[in-house]
Amino acid sequence: MKEQLRALLEDTVDSGLYQIILSNPREKGKAYKVKIRPVMIKDQILFQQTVYEGTKVFHENYESSDMISHIEDALSHAFRQCEVEHRTCKAVVLISKKGKITINRKRVGNTETASESVRQPQMAHNRVKRYILEEGKPVPFLVDLGVQTKEGRIVRARYDKFRQINRFLEFIEDILPALSEEKTVHIIDFGCGKSYLTFAMYYYLHQIKGYDVEITGLDLKEDVIERCNLLAGKYGYDKLRFLQGDIAQYEGAEQVDMVVTLHACDTATDYALEKAVRWNARVILSVPCCQHEVNRQIHNAELSAVFQYGIVKERISALITDAVRAQLLESQGYDANILEFIDMEHTPKNLLIRAVKRPAGAGRKAGQAARQVAELTQTLQIEPTLQKLLFPSEPV
Repeated sequence: MKEQLRALLEDTVDSGLYQIILSNPREKGKAYKVKIRPVMIKDQILFQQTVYEGTKVFHENYESSDMISHIEDALSHAFRQCEVEHRTCKAVVLISKKGKITINRKRVGNTETASESVRQPQMAHNRVKRYILEEGKPVPFLVDLGVQTKEGRIVRARYDKFRQINRFLEFIEDILPALSEEKTVHIIDFGCGKSYLTFAMYYYLHQIKGYDVEITGLDLKEDVIERCNLLAGKYGYDKLRFLQGDIAQYEGAEQVDMVVTLHACDTATDYALEKAVRWNARVILSVPCCQHEVNRQIHNAELSAVFQYGIVKERISALITDAVRAQLLESQGYDANILEFIDMEHTPKNLLIRAVKRPAGAGRKAGQAARQVAELTQTLQIEPTLQKLLFPSEPV
């Protein structure tokens, strides 16, 4: 299979390449994703590597042969997944924990017609930011929600919302390998609000990627739910529905593949995460909001000099809340990361918890996470709701 991997890279690391994405890192704390694309510099085609490590991004350019060797080395030591998008083909490379390589390669047509099937390479060195939902191309729900004009231009006052929607779709793009293409994918969006991201998720997964999806949006506001259902009907989104209800009380599903909870206030996030775990959801995407619970509880004599400053205590409490949530998801058999949702200058609270179910289940990693959470909550004298929901019989 190493020979087939080398053949794939030799066939695609050329001027017809759109992009290569390396993901599913073998170790935490290092780069979580690498994107590779061709760039034209001084009339020479090079290949630019963009490395995403925490909140930092690094760039480096390589010649073709060096890039191929670099990718092979990265897949041997740093990543377990590689997605290739080329003018003539698309491919996914998966590497098991035992080192077995699986390559799924599909042609998308000959070079004369393939441009209709895949996006064209963009080789400008400092190119304009590429969005999944492109500027200048009208999307009905973005027009109705006031983000775009009928001509597809972005309304200036809504440009941050446009960027946020596309950033969210990048997170969806990253977790696609965890979703089945063979059966209906069931998704619940808790606290959907005006549902910008719910509509975007349906449009991207169903209209662009061709997944068979059923998405339910849940929110407390009756007028918002009514309007969202009217819009879903207008667009013919027959597998997108909106319900009025409380997250903690929701019992309308037995099996869910992905749970999304965006800005569910305070402990509403915890109830959404607990339900996701009980459903054994493959993917969880959560942007918590208004984390007040821990701020009311936290106490530690050694940190009293820090906690006397209200704003500092509030921010530390919010970060601890989300770190504990991520660790609790780890204890339930998920690989969890905390990522930046949109640029931090917009709000200090827009962190996203992304959790993907581990194929091997819980194991030693889960037990370690549970012990770490227990020690931390005891040290800080806090009783997080998610911990009580997941471990109801254990003292916190």
